[in-house]
Amino acid sequence: MPMKPSETEEEYFARMEYEKLKRIQEESQRKLAAEQLANAKELHYMKCPKCGMNLVEIDYKKIKVDKCTACEGIWLDAGELEMVAKMDKGGLDKLFGVFKREE
Repeated sequence: MPMKPSETEEEYFARMEYEKLKRIQEESQRKLAAEQLANAKELHYMKCPKCGMNLVEIDYKKIKVDKCTACEGIWLDAGELEMVAKMDKGGLDKLFGVFKREE
């Protein structure tokens, strides 16, 4: 005579199945999020946040300044503004001189 599973066993296996499917779904979501992040980075990396054109990285006294090739906007990465703020007036004048528009 076949044994009928108890309610406790059924609950256990249902819970195990749920946990398994939940883990699979969470992993799928993590992979999708990572892919979306990689795609966004590929689309926007070294692009001007203002006009979307290419940025050129200029290294000036250990500060990597990004300058737009179209609108000529100047962009700094995290921590670089603090480095600029610590420069003396002569250094600041030279930095701004590098980025002056030639007319």
